[in-house]
Amino acid sequence: MFRFVLVTALMTMVIVAGLKLSSVQLTAQAFQLEASNERALLKGFSEVDPVDAHIHVYKNDPELTALVKQLNLRAVNICVIDDRDPDYKGLEPQRTEVLKFRQSTQGRAAFATTFDPYGFEQPGFSARAIRQLNDDFAQGAVAVKIYKVMGMEMKNKAGNWVMADDPAFEPIYRDIAAHNRTLIAHLAEPDSCWQAPNPASPDFSYYKEHPGEYAYAHPDWPSKETILAARDHLLQQNPKLRLVGAHLGSMETNVDDIARRFDRYPNFAVDVAARVPYFMLQPRDKVRAFLLKYQDRVLYATDLVVLPRSKTTDTLAEFRKTYARDWKFFSTDQNVEYLGHTYRGLALPPSVLRRLFHDNALRWFPGLVTLPNS
Repeated sequence: MFRFVLVTALMTMVIVAGLKLSSVQLTAQAFQLEASNERALLKGFSEVDPVDAHIHVYKNDPELTALVKQLNLRAVNICVIDDRDPDYKGLEPQRTEVLKFRQSTQGRAAFATTFDPYGFEQPGFSARAIRQLNDDFAQGAVAVKIYKVMGMEMKNKAGNWVMADDPAFEPIYRDIAAHNRTLIAHLAEPDSCWQAPNPASPDFSYYKEHPGEYAYAHPDWPSKETILAARDHLLQQNPKLRLVGAHLGSMETNVDDIARRFDRYPNFAVDVAARVPYFMLQPRDKVRAFLLKYQDRVLYATDLVVLPRSKTTDTLAEFRKTYARDWKFFSTDQNVEYLGHTYRGLALPPSVLRRLFHDNALRWFPGLVTLPNS
């Protein structure tokens, strides 16, 4: 009996060990397949000469530089000023790091500057801002960023909210246009910023972690419609100024809203930075038809962020994963997983992919240097 029990126990151990080994082998095989699929997607991505029109890299990381070159990637690397965020309180040290990264990538990561808007009521404000921007233009800056603090934070001495079309900024916009540079406008936020918490929203975790950015918790803040109306007024007042609306121009839930602005303002385009999932949430045929019709007005972008404290391993993995996922969604009709749901890719024609991922960035940011291999 003892020998029988012992043999049975040993056989059980062998079977369990075999099952564990099989599980490990299956996991390894799945990992290898996923890595192989990612490599194939990134190969297709790199072959279109991609431009990421919206990143924030403030760390001159040699391994990231190597990945940029490996992917045949160019990018618009953007500075931001936001006095509520310790990483963005001033133009420095962002500007220095952006210029270092531009040099290490041999110009692949272009410089997009900004100006400090908070002194807008001080004497000589616009002249100082223009001098600084013109210095940055001389250093090769291809664009200027304005940020959501206009409309969602800043007030004038009378206590009124300051919008992007405030007369104090108008001389700056005219100067940007006169230098043939582009204005990047991140104004307002997704609809969910003004709505009750919704775990199904792509931005739920962001506002949970950043309550100071959550308009729903601040009912005294201006409405999204008011902020976008000021943006539209800016476009109307400056027809010679190219304006790229970051994050689908904060009109992420319905491509019809973007289309109406495109029809009204020929100087307006949008990037898809951090808003690709909102394309997935809308009817596939509607989004595809929108991109076919307005294929010259939409720029591929990600909003990827690399801070000085960012870990290289995590950074490289996030860049690869994001570019592979986005290329799969735009270029194939395969299923793409996002937040536990499956969405079918758009399978855009090669000519449209070329515009979305390459041509439009060069058109809307004419200061981008054309590299020899383009």
